[in-house]
Amino acid sequence: MATTVDVDVSTLVCFVAVAEEQNFTRAAARVGISQPGLSKKIRLLEDALGVRLFDRGTRSASLTGAGEVLLPAALTMIETWRTTVAELRRDEAAERGVLRVGFEASGAGALTARARAEFARRHPQVVVQPARFDWGGEVPALREGLVDVAFVWLPADLGDGIDHEVVLVEPRVVGMAAAHRLAGRETLSLADIGDEPLMWTRRAPRAWIDWWAVNPRPDGRSPVWGPENDNVEEMLETVAAGAAICIAPTSMADFYSRPDLAWRPLLDAEPLRVAIAWPANSTSRLVGEFLLIVQDLSALDDAAPRP
Repeated sequence: MATTVDVDVSTLVCFVAVAEEQNFTRAAARVGISQPGLSKKIRLLEDALGVRLFDRGTRSASLTGAGEVLLPAALTMIETWRTTVAELRRDEAAERGVLRVGFEASGAGALTARARAEFARRHPQVVVQPARFDWGGEVPALREGLVDVAFVWLPADLGDGIDHEVVLVEPRVVGMAAAHRLAGRETLSLADIGDEPLMWTRRAPRAWIDWWAVNPRPDGRSPVWGPENDNVEEMLETVAAGAAICIAPTSMADFYSRPDLAWRPLLDAEPLRVAIAWPANSTSRLVGEFLLIVQDLSALDDAAPRP
């Protein structure tokens, strides 16, 4: 008599993490559980299937033949589940008449607020729900169906399934304590801040971190890595205390103006490109109309004369 095998998605996620990391400790850190907890999940999976999935060494774990067979199926099942959950979340929001707009920190500057306000004016029956995320969080939120559209700071790992269009380009600035030795300068260069501890985060993809830090610098040096932070509030509190500096878009200086902070233009860093991003398979009328508003406002800004 055949035995039914019940396996949940979280167990498959743990299996894939071990398969890709080839190490139980790294895999546990990646999925955010203890190593004993992850090992137990893998043992239960092996018991349920009646096969051994990994050859375990002292410091590594490699897939057995059975593990090699399971891996592509597990990846497909995880992706199918995640895609389905995201679609359900988006459908539920649309049924409630809600448009969820994701962003991080200052988003697309004034364009973010203007687009939301114009959309609300044209569609008063729709609730426009802003959702701010920690560093790098808006793209996963878009993939997981937690938001319908998002203003994304590039570079970002958008990958397949997400369309985007750049709608804002803005210069970068250096943020520092008001009493900082460089606060008296009108402008700054990367050479000027080369020895200053720089705020950074582990939450975002490494390519994103290095782009913001301009790593490596034009002279080949790496930044002086300062304190870590998870979001804009933590970053600015540390900067205001004089423990480090930060590199930010111009809009952040406008949105987070404080007497204990000083912001100065950074002349030789590539400007930030902000994109509006949305699911490539989206058929939402609300998403389409919000995109048109953002595109129209962005085009008006581009056509406006510069001071």
